[in-house]
Amino acid sequence: MSKNKQTQISWLSEPEDHDYPAAQAYLSLIYTETEAADFIKKLRSAPLTYFKAKDIFRASSLSLLGISNSHVKKDQNKIAAGKPLSPLLLVRDAIHGKVVIADGYHRLCAIYSFDEDALIACKIA
Repeated sequence: MSKNKQTQISWLSEPEDHDYPAAQAYLSLIYTETEAADFIKKLRSAPLTYFKAKDIFRASSLSLLGISNSHVKKDQNKIAAGKPLSPLLLVRDAIHGKVVIADGYHRLCAIYSFDEDALIACKIA
């Protein structure tokens, strides 16, 4: 999909309910169960904030998934249809100097394909 900075990204005002258990399952792979649960508690009460797509990628040190990924393609179709996306759930890993994308990696990749400077709705702990 070509980059199109005219594409408007719509956001839900809060992450979807299923995003938190998904984030906790992922975080449990990296942290202890207790630490993962603590992050989820902090994320639930964190305010919504915005960061540029390219900055989240840089801070996370992750690679961009291409449009051949079915989840990225699904999110690209939502964006093109003007459907609101769920905010990303991010965790600051101060020990490693990175941001962990606890939930929303595919959404981030889809948005980046439209506009790397797009502001991404996030909750960060």
